[in-house]
Amino acid sequence: MNGGDEVAEAPASPPQPLEWKFSQVFGERSAGEEVQEVDIISAIEFDRSGDHLATGDRGGRVVLFERTDTKDHGGSRRDLERMGYPISRHPEFRYKTEFQSHEPEFDYLKSLEIEEKINKIRWCQTANGALFLLSTNDKTIKYWKVQEKKVKNISEMNVDPSKAVGNGGVASSSNSSIGKQYLANGGDKSHNLPSNDLSISPGGFPSLRLPVVTSNETSLMARCRRVYAHAHDYHINSISNNSDGETFISADDLRINLWNLEISNQSFNICDVKPANMEDLTEVITSAEFHPSHCNMLAYSSSKGSIRLIDMRQSALCDSHAKLFEEPEAPGSRSFFTEIIASISDIKFSRDGRHILSRDYMTLKLWDINMDSGPVATFQVHEYLRPKLCDLYENDSIFDKFECCSSGDGLRVATGSYSNLFRVFGCAPGSTEASTLEASKNPMRRQVQTPSRPSRSLSSITRVVRRGAEGPGVDANGNSFDFTTKLLHLAWHPTENSIACAAANSLYMYYA
Repeated sequence: MNGGDEVAEAPASPPQPLEWKFSQVFGERSAGEEVQEVDIISAIEFDRSGDHLATGDRGGRVVLFERTDTKDHGGSRRDLERMGYPISRHPEFRYKTEFQSHEPEFDYLKSLEIEEKINKIRWCQTANGALFLLSTNDKTIKYWKVQEKKVKNISEMNVDPSKAVGNGGVASSSNSSIGKQYLANGGDKSHNLPSNDLSISPGGFPSLRLPVVTSNETSLMARCRRVYAHAHDYHINSISNNSDGETFISADDLRINLWNLEISNQSFNICDVKPANMEDLTEVITSAEFHPSHCNMLAYSSSKGSIRLIDMRQSALCDSHAKLFEEPEAPGSRSFFTEIIASISDIKFSRDGRHILSRDYMTLKLWDINMDSGPVATFQVHEYLRPKLCDLYENDSIFDKFECCSSGDGLRVATGSYSNLFRVFGCAPGSTEASTLEASKNPMRRQVQTPSRPSRSLSSITRVVRRGAEGPGVDANGNSFDFTTKLLHLAWHPTENSIACAAANSLYMYYA
């Protein structure tokens, strides 16, 4: 084509697997220390710049961390590397502030306790140096503003007479007569007045105590700007900001509501899957997210393992989807657990909006929004647990909701597992990267070797099934898995290969 000038390019080789290193830990517990229920982290989120990180816990608190290793030089780490600036330190964060976002409540109409646990946190656009974020528990969403305020302190009380001007004292004027005494209202004592008059000497009263207020230090103040309440009959499982910077959605089991950030007393119901007869209910909404750049598009997942893409331009009530993504059930594979393990616990758009990442109990799936016939890649996370599904059902572990995340460049995806492990998979064409890391100071301790042979693939189409650690119910060291320690929440830095993950009350950070 084009006169024969075009040369066929060789396919790019997949990127090398990353070697993950420990960066930091906040709230590390000592051996044998009992974890308090209220301290367990229940939400984690980087802001768009990656310079701030927020965590929420079961006690209703939100804790903010800020990045410190780029503050001295300005700009992101990637920009500094591009300019040739030597980066000697790994990404570092420090504690910034914390505040009580939600308190336990009681719904007297329904005789229902509403716990204070933070379900989700989402960062909003910054303005005038202030940070804005949304946090939600099961019923109420709050819009927070975190800003530095100058702290005013009284530095001194006794005023030096020589500096009395401007502090309330009255000083003598250089143009006035030396011997003339002045009254409080500016008159002089040339008139005949009683001896005990209100005259003030030029030096002022030595015993007059006047405060001098200074504001040298600053303190971070968190203020609740809006409270969005009474719009959900069921527990809120998701909130998501719109790219327009003005609106956001909140989703519960049966409805998705659209809010304006500035209006807290009304919302618009844009999706309702509640049937006329609740006995006909077959699936519920499990997660919802706005497209990162198209303000009219959002996706939501269901307990039946499907993802629906909806376009708000089509109608005010978006009960009919624009696209449906689901994987056909293999014939003869149905069992009692089929629907339970198919339920999607989390979905995330890739940074460019081209792909959707979904997590169900057994797998991590990557979907192309232009191809609704099936996922383009499937990563096995819990295949080794298939023989143990009965036990997992008995102890309710089968209902654990693991989150997922993808790297800013879209080349890798990650999700959590049991025994405080998390998995990182390469999703570039031809990549066989499949790392298992432990949330500890030595993340590679439980490294599972990637199979030497290439992953199983169907070359006729772009659909791929990746191998994970498909061994028995033991880890790489031969230890049995601990279902009580689970890594449910993790987040990938938006521009760098850096992951923050929550193991009980501890926040671990890694970089590669």
